[in-house]
Amino acid sequence: MAPRPPLSLKARAVGYLSRREHSRTELARKLAPHAESPEQLEQVLDALERENWLSNQRFADSLLHRRGSRYGAARVMQEAKTHQLGSEQLGELQERLRETEPERARAVWRKRFGTPPATPEERARQIRFMMARGFSRSVIGKVIQGAEDDMPGDID
Repeated sequence: MAPRPPLSLKARAVGYLSRREHSRTELARKLAPHAESPEQLEQVLDALERENWLSNQRFADSLLHRRGSRYGAARVMQEAKTHQLGSEQLGELQERLRETEPERARAVWRKRFGTPPATPEERARQIRFMMARGFSRSVIGKVIQGAEDDMPGDID
């Protein structure tokens, strides 16, 4: 059997993009070792954008969908910034994350803990977990306080 010819740069890029959305920066990094020159790489990326195979806006939407249900705005934005999205896309992504952060934080907290903290140590542990997930301190406080307020209290 004859060996297969190497994939063209565009075919390799389409293969990556068929699996999931990529930012232009991420795709350039993955394709760079296979490009003959930086100019060839830029031409392929420009062509992919013109043909709507590559879109930083779709990548931002995909990032929100993939990471938003598990992480807070700070953590998702940190990842988005590594992809060198435009300031308009970053601003829009941050706004969308902030709008839904309390509901997302409540869902993550409920899935992980489900019951309000019984001790100060447990409260601290829950706060640390939520902060590591990138949720803001104010949202975490509201989620945990809301859970404590929902507890059935003693009726005298």
